[in-house]
Amino acid sequence: MICPEDLKKLAKKTEALNKTFFRNIKPGKATLLDKITHIENDKVFSKINCLDCACCCKFLGPRLTQKDIREMAHSLNMKEAEFENKFIKTDEDGDQIFSSLPCPFLDSDNYCRVYDKRPRACRDYPHTQQPEILRKKNIHIKNTFYCPAVFEILENVRKIWK
Repeated sequence: MICPEDLKKLAKKTEALNKTFFRNIKPGKATLLDKITHIENDKVFSKINCLDCACCCKFLGPRLTQKDIREMAHSLNMKEAEFENKFIKTDEDGDQIFSSLPCPFLDSDNYCRVYDKRPRACRDYPHTQQPEILRKKNIHIKNTFYCPAVFEILENVRKIWK
């Protein structure tokens, strides 16, 4: 597993390559890109255990929906207002996010205390298993700085695409 500092250095070195790669993909090839990315996603995640890293929980805060907040509060036997006062803030874009990082529900063993009720953004992360990879290229490039799996997936996809 790549450690966070090494990952950031590697991601910085490949950032321009990734931007050029995505820029050169024709819209008519987006479905093929999705197919290749999803195959590589499955291969990489068959080898990687997210609990070894948890960088997403340590360095990236999810955007929270009211449903996320309601479900997490309920799972902790808290009123929504109490939960919001204790754990949530509104960022400069008006989005509700956790008021601190690492995630307040990340335990020292990298397990999530609200895993069954974790926010949708956390359930969907790192988005490489979803459709429309090309439309989400900026988030994938950003995620190479934080997620060793995304870094490896994009490396593999670029090599296959050649």
